[in-house]
Amino acid sequence: MYMSFLEESLNVSKVARHKSTTFDESRRQTTTESVVSEEWVKLAVEWHTIEEYKPQDATTNPSLILAATKMPAYQHLLDQAIKYGIAKGGTEEEQVTSTMDKLFVSFGLEILKKIPGRVSTEVDARLSYDKDEMVARALRIIALYEEAGIDKDRVLIKLSSTWEGIQAGRELEEKHGVHCNMTLLFSFAQAVACAEAKVTLISPFVGRIMDWYKENTAQKSYEPHEDPGVLSVTKIYNYYKKYDYATVVMGASFRNIGEVKALAGCDLLTISPGLLGELKQDHSTVTPLLTVQKAKSCDLEKIHLDEKDFRWQHNEDRMAVEKLSDGIRKFAADAIKLETMIKEKMLNVKNGQ
Repeated sequence: MYMSFLEESLNVSKVARHKSTTFDESRRQTTTESVVSEEWVKLAVEWHTIEEYKPQDATTNPSLILAATKMPAYQHLLDQAIKYGIAKGGTEEEQVTSTMDKLFVSFGLEILKKIPGRVSTEVDARLSYDKDEMVARALRIIALYEEAGIDKDRVLIKLSSTWEGIQAGRELEEKHGVHCNMTLLFSFAQAVACAEAKVTLISPFVGRIMDWYKENTAQKSYEPHEDPGVLSVTKIYNYYKKYDYATVVMGASFRNIGEVKALAGCDLLTISPGLLGELKQDHSTVTPLLTVQKAKSCDLEKIHLDEKDFRWQHNEDRMAVEKLSDGIRKFAADAIKLETMIKEKMLNVKNGQ
């Protein structure tokens, strides 16, 4: 069961501006040795490997929570969340919603005990086209963290990168000081809209983009420099740096270490434990291909997207439309499975079983 626990002290972005370096050498650099402002390369690890990898930040999603709740070690979190939901009262649907919120936060609290940084907690994907409901749900999640003594600065709210999700992110950041992590991001239009909304962080996908091209075109393999996912994140990074957007770019969903190394220099990268193991055994030099200096000299023109422009430009990218919809459906399906489990257990509790 994978929880996306992020970051070992692999800081290619900070050290690579000064020189090429091996992956393992990069890991040993301290954060104070570089003047580069980009942060950490991040890591997805299994729950039980937190102690080994000592991650800085972490993220979860409905699929991961669903898998975790089936494990005996985490039954107490589910039981506590159900008791909380019942105590909150209301209709069965309202009790289940309260339980879901509490459960996600409970996992976040457990993670925060083990990491010094932030945890990302996701808003129900079924709300992806309802801005107001996403904002309300996010604020309830933040309130639960604050009730547990966790400052909102240690939490990132994950939202789908629909137009409504991006505008929810804008409102949360501007009006409530809540930091947002925009996920399921596949198109340049999504990235531009997120930058204009001044959200804290975006998670553009790399491997899932390549997967789509392999499935829908004649080309079945790609070198890192021509990988569609790598090219997408590179374009986004260059655009953000050229025009001084503060939003952090965190590349995610990698299929091989070639993709990872091709994005060395990116603000953040989420790397699976399997690929991290491969990187640790890789003694080739890591040269930064993404730098602020290169970005400043790129020929990308600045654009502005209102809602109609966003919807049109995103719609013109068939891959992005299909992958965004697919991602929302999959997260929603797992949320429904989790709700079904909660309803069954809730009924047992009410019946004294």
